[in-house]
Amino acid sequence: MSHLSPSDSVAWDHPEPLAVGSAPVPEYGSGSLADLLPTLAAGMGVPGMPTGIPELTAADRNCVFLIDGLGWEQLRAHPDEAPFMASLLASSRGGTGRPITAGYPATTATSLASVGTGLPPGAHGLPGYTVRNPDTGELMNQLRWKPWTSPRVWQPYPTVFQLAHEAGVHAAQVSSPTFANTPLTKVALSGGTFHGRLAGEERVDLAAAQLAAADRSLVYTYYAELDGAGHRYGVASDTWRGQLMYVDRLVQRLAEQLPPRSALYVTADHGMIDVPFDEQHRIDFDEDWELRAGVALLGGEGRARHVYAVPGAENDVLTCWREVLGEQFWVASRDEAIAAGWFGPHIDERVYARIGDVVAAAHDDVLIIASEREPKESAMVGNHGSMTPAEQLVPLLEVRT
Repeated sequence: MSHLSPSDSVAWDHPEPLAVGSAPVPEYGSGSLADLLPTLAAGMGVPGMPTGIPELTAADRNCVFLIDGLGWEQLRAHPDEAPFMASLLASSRGGTGRPITAGYPATTATSLASVGTGLPPGAHGLPGYTVRNPDTGELMNQLRWKPWTSPRVWQPYPTVFQLAHEAGVHAAQVSSPTFANTPLTKVALSGGTFHGRLAGEERVDLAAAQLAAADRSLVYTYYAELDGAGHRYGVASDTWRGQLMYVDRLVQRLAEQLPPRSALYVTADHGMIDVPFDEQHRIDFDEDWELRAGVALLGGEGRARHVYAVPGAENDVLTCWREVLGEQFWVASRDEAIAAGWFGPHIDERVYARIGDVVAAAHDDVLIIASEREPKESAMVGNHGSMTPAEQLVPLLEVRT
């Protein structure tokens, strides 16, 4: 299997269908989102935590600021809009900057679960935007948690925050009040205390105060609006750049309030790519009889599809999707994707059937939309989910006191 590197920005030219093994698999266990919190917790003395990013120096107080939708490549391309974060890329201001990988798929529900549990998608069990619930046969939206299912049955593992709290570390999350009691928060980010604040300035101020509240602290804070601007207007838009300018000021504001013996880590859940609005770049599943043939359910999202076949049609669907999309997507059977490590080194038994019979990850700047089934998602300018560097690489910026 191949892996991403910070310099992976080459032009892609594959006249033959893409081999499953050529997909740049996330760096699970050595440099992914799932490795961040366990490494920090291990440095604070929380037992049983692996150190997947060993170059991070231990600190008594750790804060993770996750900016939804801020990819490494997008940040590097906009130094004028984000001067403070750009300065961290160059290891100035007492910090360091490097990319890590989000995990597959590079989407919010999956990534937040990886951050909070310290586990890859094949273990925590949120392997996509929408996936089939094997118990009901229905598609479940794991971001909005619809249809509802028991959170603790769906994701039974404790979060790193819960384990840190049990080990005597002050654990806290500071985010929008909207997220206080959502199932996704419960399974991915709970443990210690949750503090809801609407304004970004209030969040970072409170995050700094929570860091100073104990000798050992693990604090998480979150900003979502950059991602929303990217979906609605694209990462090439003035609106997106304006959001980036604002969040850069929030990062600086938080960095300047860090108490002694603290480390601030700025990261993201995925990057983003703008996809043109034409039939060449937006392939409509609802209007394509070849892609629909033998398909019972279409899950995932435009750049990271889970395809659930009618029983007995699995091989036919795989063959068809490879023939139609094989030069633009990595198209794998469930077992091929698992064997290639797309979802992590191991797959829990309860997660296996949540993964599509066919898994399709976009390689080019294309989408598989579903204009009738998913009208809102099909109209988005900015998209994400796959394993290209623009989506998969996210920043890991560090400031220490």
